[in-house]
Order: sequence, then structure tokens, then C-alpha cells
Amino acid sequence: MPGVDGAGPARRRSERIRLFVVLAGLYVAQATPVYLVGTAALPIMREQGVSRTAIGMVGLLLLPTLLKFLWAPQIDRIRPFARAHRAGWIGLTQVGIIAALVGLSFVEPSEFGLFMAVGMVLSLLISTQDIAIDGYATKHLAPADRPIGNAIQGGGAAAGVILGGTASLVVYQNLGWQAAVLLVAAISLLPLAVVFLMHEEHSSGGSGSEKRATLRAFFSRPEARRLLVVVLVYRSSEGLMTAMEKPYLVDNGVALDTIGYLTGGAAAVAGLAGSAAAAHLMMKAGSSTALGLFGLMRSLCYGWFALHALGLVGGYYVLFGAAAGHALVRYMEIVALYSLFMEMSSRDQPGTDFSIFACSQVLVFLAGMAIAGLLADAVGYGPLFAFAAAISAAATAFTVYRLAGRREPALAQ
Repeated sequence: MPGVDGAGPARRRSERIRLFVVLAGLYVAQATPVYLVGTAALPIMREQGVSRTAIGMVGLLLLPTLLKFLWAPQIDRIRPFARAHRAGWIGLTQVGIIAALVGLSFVEPSEFGLFMAVGMVLSLLISTQDIAIDGYATKHLAPADRPIGNAIQGGGAAAGVILGGTASLVVYQNLGWQAAVLLVAAISLLPLAVVFLMHEEHSSGGSGSEKRATLRAFFSRPEARRLLVVVLVYRSSEGLMTAMEKPYLVDNGVALDTIGYLTGGAAAVAGLAGSAAAAHLMMKAGSSTALGLFGLMRSLCYGWFALHALGLVGGYYVLFGAAAGHALVRYMEIVALYSLFMEMSSRDQPGTDFSIFACSQVLVFLAGMAIAGLLADAVGYGPLFAFAAAISAAATAFTVYRLAGRREPALAQ
């Protein structure tokens, strides 16, 4: 990592642990409000009488996540403070996030227009902060530590499910909406503490700008374009399956609280376990092997859903096992893919490059979700799940083929 090459082993270990602590604090605090607004608020809205049509519009809050690559070059380029580039952006956006959450605590979810307005401000701030965090992680994680760093990100997302998606519902049930949102606002104070642990190179030119970051610089690199194609293909089946997984469980008589457990608590456990397992495999075998194995596991999960929907296997245990396996694989894929994103991102514009990769997978995911319902209505669940399994298997084979023979970065021992 920068600045520690001449330090002794003890100093390097200390710097490494400090970086992991910083990333853990940032990722947990960032994920928590996301799951409050995108997960916990939805059943609360329904309880308060908000229409299903309106609830569906909450998905519009994902737009900044999809489009953040457009302003990512500005985050890479502009240094808010001479001694704090990405730390400065993280601190500024976090103050805004806390202010937005405090404002949201005075807006009931049933006040849908106000909720969406504040939610969009919150989403813009979180997406902007995400550019800075990913850029910082990409620039400062040593190649062998990227799987660990991305496992921390997966664990942070799992913690966000627990704190923002589950604990906030418990607090709401007992103390109301304002208390639930203020709990998340309190958790969001965490980055303001860890930001002082962030080490960055100082600028000699004051609060000026860094080397010019551009979208063109990304697309001018053949290796970046090749990986972008791999990402789009590898993730092409995800939206088809994820969009119809929960409706299929409902149509098979699975209780809503059971589905909540599968997608909440159990998914969080799967996230923690899956992220750790994926990091271990990545450090031992590399990205190509890991993505091949995860793609195979994903295809098998989809296949089990297809067999159940076609009436070839029965029982709830098949469904629950496939759903839990799917949750596990999703977190494992993130560790492997994000490690590749970091490897392929330029040190001159790490936030921009990483954001383009990340936004591309969101785009193909949303495209799959958009057509999944149409396909399910046209041909039924069984053929849809079988189609998703076939695409997943083909995409996995393509990914392994395209990554075969590439030189892996030095792996941790």
C-alpha cells in the first residue's frame, strides 16, 4: 500500500488492519440506510395504506445507483480538501446523509411524495459516497487483499440487512417510524469517526483537482472493455430469477413471514458466510476458478427452482434450499466480481472505472427484472426458471473461457 513500502512487517500489518477497519465502518454505515428505505419501508408503506402501484415506484430510487458513473469522474478529479480527497467526499456526503435521515424521520412513509423526494436526495448522496469509498478501496487495497476487502463489503451489506432491514422494523413496531429512522441516523455517524483513520496522499496544490478523470479514458482501454462484456454476460440471468423468486414462493403458499426470514435474517447469515468463503477461495484459486464454481452453483439453484415449478420435484425443503443457496451465491459472486473490478480499474481514476463496472451489472440486472414478469405470464414459472438456468450455465462457460489464461495478481498465502 502507498507509504508503507519501507516500513517493517509490524507497521505493514498495522496499516493493513487499519484499512480493513475503515472499510468495515464505511460499508456497514452505507448499507444500513439503503436497506431502511429500499426494504424496511416497503411493508410499512403497505401497512399505512400506500398502494402497490406507488410502492413499486420506490424502485426509482435506484436511478442514482444506475447512473452514478456519469458524475464519478468529478469525484475522482476534484479534491475537496488538500489533505482529504476521497475522505473529504465521504465526510461531506455523510453529513448530508445524516441530515437527510433526520429529515426523513419527520416524514411518514404514507406521505409518499415527500418520502420519495427525501429518499432521492438520500440515494444521490449514498451513490456519490459509494464512488469515493470504492475509489479509496481500489486504490489502497493490495492485490492480495482485494478478496478480503470485498468480503468486508459483502459483510457490510449483510449487516445493513440486519440493521436497516430487520432491526429498524422491530424498532418501528415498538417505537414508531421516527425512532427507527433516528436509529439508522445514529449508525450513520460511524463514517465520521473512521474517516479520520483514512490515509491519503496530500496534494501540494491545495483543494484543487487531480489528474483529469474521464469516461473516455475507461473505454479507450481494451482490457476494460473486455471485462465489461464478461460482466454483462455473467450477470445476465440474475434479474430473470430474482424478480420471480419471491412471487413463486408466495404462489406456492409460503407464508410472508417465512419469506421475510429467508430474504432477511437467513440472507444476512448467507452474506457473512458466503463473503468469507468466497474470499478464501479467491485467495487460493483466483477469480476464474471462483467465478466458474459460483456460476455452477447459481445454475444448480435455478435448476432446482425449474424442476420444482415443472412438478418434477416437490416439497418446501427444495424451495428453501434453492432460495438459501441463491442468497449465498449472490454474495460470493460480489467478492469475485468486485475484486476483478478493482484489478482492472486505473489508479488515476479508480472511482470512475469501478463505477462503470458496477453500474453495468445493475443495468443488466434491471433489464432482466423488467422482462421476467412478461416471460412468466407468457410461458409460466417452469420454463422461465429453466431458461434462466440455461443462460446462467452458458454465461458461466463464457466467463471461464474469457478469463482462462489471464495472469492472476499475487494471491495471499
